[in-house]
Amino acid sequence: MADHRNVNYEKEFDEFLSREKNLALMVKSRVNKYGESKIAVRHKAYGLWEEFSWGAFGELIESASKGLLAFGVKELEFVGLFSNNRVEWAVVDYGCFTARACSVPVYATNSAGELEYIVKDCGIRVLFVEKQEHYDKAMSILGKAKSLEKIVVIDKTVKFEKSEMVMSWADFLDLGRASDKEKEMEERRSKVEPDDLSTLIYTSGTTGEPKGVMLSHKNWLAMLFATGYHIAIIESDVNLAFLPLSHVFERAWSYFILCGNARVDYCHDTKALLDFLQESRPHYMCSVPRVWEKVHATVRDGLNQAPLKKQKIFNWALETGGKAQYLKREGKTVPLGLKLKHRLACKLVLHKISDIFGGSAFSGEISEFFFKAGVLLLQGYGLTECFVISVANPTHNKFGTCGPVVPLMRVRISDEGEIQAKSPSMTRGYWNKPDLTKELFTDDGWIKTGDQGFIDDEGYLVITDRIKDIFKTSGGKYVAPQQIETLLKEDLYFEQVAAVGDGRKYVSALIVPAFEPLENHARRNGIAFSSREELIAKPEIKAFYQEKIDHLTRNLGQVEKVKKFTLLPKEFCQEEGELTPTSKIKRKVINQRYADRIEAMYGE
Repeated sequence: MADHRNVNYEKEFDEFLSREKNLALMVKSRVNKYGESKIAVRHKAYGLWEEFSWGAFGELIESASKGLLAFGVKELEFVGLFSNNRVEWAVVDYGCFTARACSVPVYATNSAGELEYIVKDCGIRVLFVEKQEHYDKAMSILGKAKSLEKIVVIDKTVKFEKSEMVMSWADFLDLGRASDKEKEMEERRSKVEPDDLSTLIYTSGTTGEPKGVMLSHKNWLAMLFATGYHIAIIESDVNLAFLPLSHVFERAWSYFILCGNARVDYCHDTKALLDFLQESRPHYMCSVPRVWEKVHATVRDGLNQAPLKKQKIFNWALETGGKAQYLKREGKTVPLGLKLKHRLACKLVLHKISDIFGGSAFSGEISEFFFKAGVLLLQGYGLTECFVISVANPTHNKFGTCGPVVPLMRVRISDEGEIQAKSPSMTRGYWNKPDLTKELFTDDGWIKTGDQGFIDDEGYLVITDRIKDIFKTSGGKYVAPQQIETLLKEDLYFEQVAAVGDGRKYVSALIVPAFEPLENHARRNGIAFSSREELIAKPEIKAFYQEKIDHLTRNLGQVEKVKKFTLLPKEFCQEEGELTPTSKIKRKVINQRYADRIEAMYGE
């Protein structure tokens, strides 16, 4: 197995590590440097934007840290955080680090049962909750989770009774400010070692119960070092944090932005993402492929229904934008004639796309589409267990790949095609799960990612599928379902797709339509319906989807083509156990829950 690595950066990383030391001191150094002169973070938890200078942010962190000490939180004790994205989330997180404690985020969408599991698994004694639903879930597990002693309610709109166990965020901060814990806090912050455990991140668990990934301060700092070498940010940059901070992707990127002395705006409501984008005007944001797939599909669908003249203008503008952007990427001068055409293209079309946004794998077509429109999508790849493995950057990006391997990271491809990785950023294992920890690593200490892929001739990493998701047909042919699902979801009319076919003669699919555009399509074409169930049963609708499936999968091999499909009236959801908190399909659950419908596709 070839060992692919970025060139050695160990000496430079050691210097970085000795300078930053730990996450608590990393933030403290920025607080000391900027004080009231620069905004660190913003949110609009109560309807209006509220901004916090580095000085104010630092004061909140230290007050929270002293509040934890007043609660009697011990060194390396686990503290729970059950909340959407907001400034208080970051305050608690850094407050834990400052007290040499460990933060344990819980997805804001988790059920009471999932919360109970995490609290019990790591013995959480102090839990921060945000909204009414989070408080109610926490109260419902009190008799079952014996370790839980203190609940702090973050949002001031929550209705609750103050008690010895429950207090408000404001009272918690006042407790810290009034305490005599200043000296102890300073001592703990200075004692934090790079190898100290900093957090447990419970992975979504597509195949079983959640696993608490153990991450140290050194793991985070290795990620920050590697990312900083790959992507350069400046102090005036703004990042919009809209993916859950409970997930390693958004959390790591937000750390990186703050480490780079730039600003983080927190988005607490993903349904209002477009409003947040237009108000925040971010230079960066983490995202998942589905967001961009839907925008791409919406633009393309609108274009297909536009007059031929408008279609020609759009295609000309996109092609002109592509020519200009490719020259810029290569560091070449854009000729005056092309520059003038590009300005006109931007005015007529391209700014209408890029202005919407302000600055798992998806296809190269989508990346290239947005690139031509002036929105650079940098695709990356990583795991909770070892952070970023590869990522594209403005000068090294290749559509359809996840970019080159980042500094400090070593990557190899096993004989079975599995991507394996090794780096100072990788976890020591799973909390309370020695057997699963052993399974995570190879005998020589490399992480088994569970993903299949390859490194191309130019050194770019390409992901093909999850190894556990790949199935074999009854004819002995292997099929990667994610490739099929991604292709279909590029179309506006597909919301969710689950490809099936393990041990079967051919591939079939369970499809949840995107009902808003589908209903509009039905009305435009005079197709009457009174419910979703009636709509998806219409022969015209089935034929409509068959035509789309045939077109979208036209370049797939014969064994990968979807031969049968079933339209479903209801989305897969986390509440029903069908999706993880990061919206990944739990295939085992889907296959069991829809067994009758799946059988029907093979029994016809």
